Amino acid sequence: MALTIELLDSRKHNRSNFSCGEETLDNYIRKQASQDLKKRVAMVFVLVDSPNTDVIAYYTLSSYTIALTELSESFAKNLPRYPLLPATLLGCLAVDRTQQNQHLGELILIDALKKALLATEQVASLAVIAEALNERAAKFYQKYSFQPFKQEPMKLYLPMKSVAELCQVFNI
Repeated sequence: MALTIELLDSRKHNRSNFSCGEETLDNYIRKQASQDLKKRVAMVFVLVDSPNTDVIAYYTLSSYTIALTELSESFAKNLPRYPLLPATLLGCLAVDRTQQNQHLGELILIDALKKALLATEQVASLAVIAEALNERAAKFYQKYSFQPFKQEPMKLYLPMKSVAELCQVFNI
């Protein structure tokens, strides 16, 4: 058995039993994820223990824009004064409850950050944005140096420079 992260394939991956404890995240992977992938609204990546096809964790990545005024002064001071700036949205990140506390959240977060960083070679993005559903999720992201937006503490960002540094720390 080997942990692998793959693009969601609704014909291959079993999502019906996925349960992370957050109903919105459970319903998303079961009912909405394949639609978003088909319509190119979000890229959905799943973690499976191959050859088993049950989804044990997942995350989504999308393009995003942020207002310069939402960012901290220290980060925004060196950025162009455009009203909206490009970013990458880490829209969902969830681990099945049977697999929690095994560092799989960290594994898929680092994979998402690596993909976001690699994408900047072709499409500009100044940061990865995460929208935490609760304080526990916000603390998880803050552990990896995500900073809260000025007006919305549950919305966090990690500048691409920090993403690159984190990827170096994790040797990816």
